[in-house]
Amino acid sequence: MAAFWDALVKAYAALAVVPIIPFLLVFAVVSVRSGDRNRAIKLSMDITTAFLLGCVSMLLNRMGTSFGPYIILLFMLIMGGLIGGAQNRLRGKVDAAKLIRAIWRLSFLVMSVMYVLLMVIELARRAFGATA
Repeated sequence: MAAFWDALVKAYAALAVVPIIPFLLVFAVVSVRSGDRNRAIKLSMDITTAFLLGCVSMLLNRMGTSFGPYIILLFMLIMGGLIGGAQNRLRGKVDAAKLIRAIWRLSFLVMSVMYVLLMVIELARRAFGATA
């Protein structure tokens, strides 16, 4: 069981380093199997967000903070409160499924931008020899 867990952790780490790979893999498989490009993009975004969580958390931790995942969780909770409040004002009730989907996809957008920015900073630090 330990060997299986180690293999799973290493596979996640390998895919999380370059999150565009799982995005393209899922997009290709779903678009070929279903023919629905819109569904393929949405599913690719949903799956890639899980890989971006790990990678952006690690990059935030490399920047000198030790609570990278908690910053992301805090952002998600704040966005959930804002979107849930807006839903409650507009419709009088909160649709939990739509709320979670909206937070997850907004997280994809924000973490994609953060991934690019933090990766550029990390590569520049390594190229110019700056250590933290």
